[in-house]
Amino acid sequence: MIFQTANAWFLLMLLLLMPGVWALLIRRRRKAVAFSSTAAAAASGPTWKTKTRWILPVLRLLAIALLITSIARPQWGRKVTTVDSEGIAIELVVDRSGSMQAMDFELQGEPVDRLTAIKDVADKFVHGGDQLPGRFADLVGLITFAGYADGVSPLTLDHTYLTAQLKQAKIVTDREEDGTAIGDAVSLALEKLQSLDARNQEEDNKVASKIVILLTDGENNAGSVEPLQAAELASTLGVKVYTIGVGTTGRAPVPVMNPLTGRKSIQWAEVHIDEETLKQIAETTGGKYFRATDTESLRAIYEEIDALEKSRVEEQHYVDYRELAIEPLTAGFVSLPPLVLVALVVVIAQCVLAATVYRQVA
Repeated sequence: MIFQTANAWFLLMLLLLMPGVWALLIRRRRKAVAFSSTAAAAASGPTWKTKTRWILPVLRLLAIALLITSIARPQWGRKVTTVDSEGIAIELVVDRSGSMQAMDFELQGEPVDRLTAIKDVADKFVHGGDQLPGRFADLVGLITFAGYADGVSPLTLDHTYLTAQLKQAKIVTDREEDGTAIGDAVSLALEKLQSLDARNQEEDNKVASKIVILLTDGENNAGSVEPLQAAELASTLGVKVYTIGVGTTGRAPVPVMNPLTGRKSIQWAEVHIDEETLKQIAETTGGKYFRATDTESLRAIYEEIDALEKSRVEEQHYVDYRELAIEPLTAGFVSLPPLVLVALVVVIAQCVLAATVYRQVA
């Protein structure tokens, strides 16, 4: 509780009550009538009215103290923080083709496939963790692709939903669905980012920039749109594309299932990444190409992207004051009345008691 400086001087008036308090504490009433013996009166003892008559002067002093405090304008301040953020719209475009089964990444010392490593690091990129602050102010969407591109999650601030959808993504096992449609996936991401403009006008959202983060381990061999065509379109729309080549080149361990026994075994297979095309996509759009050969390098890439694409977040702090003299104060489930109202109730109580229970005959 605080007091306005210009009104706090009224609290000095509380010193005027000190003589009344002093008199109430130490005053001894003198005998008004001389009498030969007080033995009979002492034997009868004081009544409860006599013992509690101090209530009247206490109520008067309390009422005056409350009124003086009210004049001093006591205030209760509640700190309020508003956050003005201008986020970034981010489309995560994740490859789930059959080649993502290659187990050349590790998590907690255990070998995992490329998609599992991407899920882990992308989760930390969105929510924060391992030196990544998180993208709480950004709209993030998710597209997965193999032979076809699928819009899995819309651009949303509900990052828990988005990462849950990412965790459910599985590597393609059907040959008819397999492939790497990079151009189609980037085109779908651009379409979703462009649809954001109309949505922003309705919801009055602010988006500082739009970017696409493309993670793939192969070469474009499916779809109807060429990757460089999609890159030209992204450049025209002002969308940056950050491309990440995932995995080693040459030979990588790949789990293979024996059709007769149903058991999986690890075999070394040839893997290829079209790094030249990924570099051209990044250069055309003003983005950057990265190479992730293990989990640590993938995490470092996300850290660099996080540093390159910063959201603007401003916090404004102000204090909401309540005038305790005339406004009630709510604390949890308890509501305290204004001080002026309390003073009025005390005055009325004193007057009623003085006229009834403690009435004196003149």
